[in-house]
Amino acid sequence: MIKKELIMETAIELFAKQGFNATSVQQITDHCGISKGAFYLSFKSKDELIIALVDYFMIQLVSNIDHVVKNTADEDLLYEFFYTSFKSYLNHTDFAKIIFKEQAQSLNEELITRIQHYERINETSILSLVERLYGDDIIQTKYDLTYCIKGFLQQYAVLFLFYNIPLDLVRLSQSLVEKTNILARHSTIPFISQELTEIISPVMCEEMTKEQLLDLMDNKIEEIEESIEKESLLLLKEQLIEQTFGPAIIKGLLENLHAHPHCKYLAYLLRQYYNF
Repeated sequence: MIKKELIMETAIELFAKQGFNATSVQQITDHCGISKGAFYLSFKSKDELIIALVDYFMIQLVSNIDHVVKNTADEDLLYEFFYTSFKSYLNHTDFAKIIFKEQAQSLNEELITRIQHYERINETSILSLVERLYGDDIIQTKYDLTYCIKGFLQQYAVLFLFYNIPLDLVRLSQSLVEKTNILARHSTIPFISQELTEIISPVMCEEMTKEQLLDLMDNKIEEIEESIEKESLLLLKEQLIEQTFGPAIIKGLLENLHAHPHCKYLAYLLRQYYNF
């Protein structure tokens, strides 16, 4: 394990037990068996480490959901959306708990802004999902329905993350599919409108220029070890420069990239760039 990953994994364990504020850099380095100097070679400060961890967790979540929304058949989409969302929480239980706690308690504006940034990306995926599944039938209530789905995710996640309620992920997902369908088909008096959504969740543009994407790709190529994902990344970089591959090949390369936990967000950005 490289030093940066060791620091991040150790920090997650300590933050989950003690919280961000109660955990010092000294405690992290002691548990890692490294010096403070080694820590600061990877992260300039504890705050930078925290943001890196938030990025890592939230990127897994929003990228997985975006992938499901864009690659799942309509008849399975709502179930797969809920299942994938809660599975992401379960796969990162310790840090999911930290995110929920810190959102409610933290005074760190940069941290809260970062979390809200990813929540807005997720909200865009949910809106796309409801528009695709229900079309014109929910034209008056789609923003309200999107907000309700976000509420389902947050409140049911709290139940199994903090109250140790036995979790049947299949039944939970099926139950929320039923609830969502009832709301979509029978709700007639919306509270959340497009205008209100833009006030509470202003749109943040995720589109990036080719030059910005190339910079990100160069950094990621240096960071990850030799693998099929790295080879796919090199080919995608070539595609950005020369545009030699067809859509089917690009989609296949993006699938390879999505499989790497540290490349999911880059795969998401490239899907946005190619409008896949």
